[in-house]
Amino acid sequence: MKSVRGLSRRSVRRRTGRLLVEGPQGVREAVRFAPGRVVDLYVTDEAAQRYAEFVEPAREAGIFVHRTSDEVLAAMCDADTPQGTAAVVEWAASDLESVLAAQPRLLVLLTHVRDPGNLGTVIRGADAAGADAVLVSDASVDVTSPKVVRSTAGSLFHLPIVTGLDIDATLAGLAAAGVRRLAADGAGERTIDDTELTGPHVWVMGNEAWGLEEQTRAACDEVVRVPIHGHAESLNLAMASTICLYASARAQHA
Repeated sequence: MKSVRGLSRRSVRRRTGRLLVEGPQGVREAVRFAPGRVVDLYVTDEAAQRYAEFVEPAREAGIFVHRTSDEVLAAMCDADTPQGTAAVVEWAASDLESVLAAQPRLLVLLTHVRDPGNLGTVIRGADAAGADAVLVSDASVDVTSPKVVRSTAGSLFHLPIVTGLDIDATLAGLAAAGVRRLAADGAGERTIDDTELTGPHVWVMGNEAWGLEEQTRAACDEVVRVPIHGHAESLNLAMASTICLYASARAQHA
């Protein structure tokens, strides 16, 4: 119980190379898309019956399935209500070279994102929009934190996630690979409706509070804004990212 609970701390996750997945949706996707990385599965008696759709395949795949009580599960997990199931999973981060070698058409680069919910929601939105990978700067929140993992709703196991990136070096690498760099910023002269989105490109997103740093905007090929037609001052980072990604998906799948 203590070893699982310890995964709520970044130092333990880094030392063990493991993360904690809480709740049926995230656990189901881990079992479906990364069964070889699932170390242990914890379920209550009720959850074992309710979620047999992934509990039984987990057993068949040789994953250790442990029966536990609600009280013990709550003590192990970071979430207040883990909904009867949790899993310990080995983390497998991707690398930029592998992503670029696959000739991606749609990427998102997150610079200095600090809110776990925002990061997880962007990963989920990128997955839904069919992005090829999510790139995360070294100054951003830890992707393996329980709050980020929960907010991805399982999308963490659907597409490559590259972490710990130096922003300047990453932008240079993307340019060398022929990927256009689009800085998403409210100060952009061009809107997403007037931007060419059919070719390979990356959306570069800034911090929730101050947006993109000037040197990052200057290093991009274009600065693009999401038009605001009402009185809202700005859009939430996750919302803006999803709008940009879906504009790209619409252009590329037209």
